[in-house]
This record gives sequence, C-alpha cells and structure tokens, in this order.
Amino acid sequence: MSRTPVIETSGLAIGYTQKGHKRNIIHDSLQVQLFSGELTSLLGLNGVGKSTLLRTLCGFQPAIKGDIFFKGRLLTDYSQSEIARLIGVVLTEKTNAGGITVKELVALGRHPYTGFFGSLKATDRQIVAKAIEAVGMTAKASRFVSELSDGERQKAMIAKALAQQCPIILLDEPTAFLDVTSRIETMSLLRRLTVEQDKAILLSTHDIDHAIQMSDRLWLMGEKRQIAHGSPEDLILDGSFASFFNKEGITFEASTGKLTADKSLTPITVEGEPITSHWVGNALIRNGLCPSSKNEPTGRILCHSPNHLSFFPSDSAEIKTGSISELIALVLSTRNIVES
Repeated sequence: MSRTPVIETSGLAIGYTQKGHKRNIIHDSLQVQLFSGELTSLLGLNGVGKSTLLRTLCGFQPAIKGDIFFKGRLLTDYSQSEIARLIGVVLTEKTNAGGITVKELVALGRHPYTGFFGSLKATDRQIVAKAIEAVGMTAKASRFVSELSDGERQKAMIAKALAQQCPIILLDEPTAFLDVTSRIETMSLLRRLTVEQDKAILLSTHDIDHAIQMSDRLWLMGEKRQIAHGSPEDLILDGSFASFFNKEGITFEASTGKLTADKSLTPITVEGEPITSHWVGNALIRNGLCPSSKNEPTGRILCHSPNHLSFFPSDSAEIKTGSISELIALVLSTRNIVES
C-alpha cells in the first residue's frame, strides 16, 4: 500500500559553503523518506554527516542543492513560523536552562503560537501539562531543570517539542549523555509517541542495539555513498549492515546484531534453552568461537539451564558443567588440545 511521506528529498546535496563561496559537499543526491507513525533511526560512523543532514532537513542550514519536501510542499516555501509548527528539534547539546522549571521550559514550545512575549492561555497550559504527562514528568513539573538528571532533562526537552504540537520531531543523538537505563526509557518513550500520537520521529544515534530493537525504519549513512533505508531486519539480512559497518578489525554479526572484534571465528553447535543459549553464544564470540545451529565437527553444547550445561567434544562423551565460565574454560582447553 502506497503511503505519503511527511518528509521527502530529491537530489539533495548537503554540506557547507566555505570562504570564497567554495562548496564542501559531504553527501550528494540523497533520496530519503520519513513517514508518520514510525520511529526512524539514523546510524553511521562519526564524521559521515548525520548532524549535517538533520540540520538541513529542519532548515537550520541550507541545502547545497536539491529539494526537501514537507507534506508535498517545498521547504523553501514555508515561513519560519510555519516550520516551527511543523518540526520540533532536540539537539545534542546538554540543556543549559537551570534557572527555570520544567513547566516553564516546556511552555517555550508554545512560542510558535503565542509569540516570544505572548502569554499562555488556558488551552496552552493544558497542552503544556499534557506534554509533561506524556513523558512521565508530571510529578517534577515544578522542579528546576538544574535539579534533574540527564535523562529527566532529555524528557523535558522532548516534552517541549511535544508542546509545539508538531507532526515531525528530529533529535540529534538524544541518548548521547544518558546511562543505559535512561537510554532505554528515552527510546521507549519515542517509540510510544509514534504509536500514540502518530508522530514521525527521526533520531541520530550510535546506539545500534536499541536502534535495531525499537526502530521501525533505519537510515544507514556512510561516507560518499547513498543512504540505505528499510526495516532493521531487512537491512541486516540483505547485508547492508555489514557493508556499512565492517572495517578492518570490526565485523557486524548478522546472527547477533552486534559489532564484534574481527577474529577467526570457529563454529560450534549450541542448542537448548533459548536465553541460556544466547549468553553462551555471547561468551563464545568473545573468545573467538561462533555459535551455530548446524551440526559442527568441532563439538556441541547443550544448554539445559544456566547451571546445567553439557559439552560434547568431537567424538567424545558428555562433560557436564555448572556455569558458563566453567563451560568456556572447558571448550577452550579442548580446542587448544586439538589445535596443538
């Protein structure tokens, strides 16, 4: 079924105009689409132009050439006030607004409707309250921003974007300064907003694991090459992830969805209880072995539970172990004997 994108580009070139009007083009002929009701993550190595693309899409810096369409209309045809009602932006920099409360910070999102010195009406205050509630910050609405954790500040900034009542939200590395728990909370919040409020949300991130888990669509950005886009699963299985992220010493493992140190991975059969098997596989990869579902001649591991593991060396009887660390030591010692 055909859908209409809220953002679409045609022949877009991004970069900077230097002194003497010399153009420094980072990427050329970019063709991307952003859809309502989807969380889209922009992934790429440092320096490939992720922030430049986001800043160009929201009009913070001009395109070198090409067109950007918002709902079928050229970005250049919109006024600044119209863009402010269409796109909410959350940048990488830490929020430096310690002298105001959460409620006051979020209320700044109403300026496209009230003007900078405009007073909030009852409807504006309701919108601010709902935005704060949507990010789970109602209990801290009267707290000063300086009293918040990094994760809470990020939620407050997202609430400010929600108060703009924009159909599109762009975020530049929103989890960059957050701990693991706050990263998950922030990604889960953004995912929920796409579903509950039909937002089109695009964020740049280096957090590959959570992007794969929670994004509807990924944009993979590499140096001087077209953006690959699609569902995380399709991009993993068609080899796009490996082609964008593999480099000397680093390999993207399609079986785990992770980047690993490039080693000569020897396959070994792993079967049994799924969760235990997953973490056994994690330990194997770390030690230069690759978990396999096939019948490998190097041996077989049967995972009954975390403290009940069986190892069957090639052409040998079962050896029982009571932990993953014991199992790995046993497998490695057997492997060293065979290799010697």
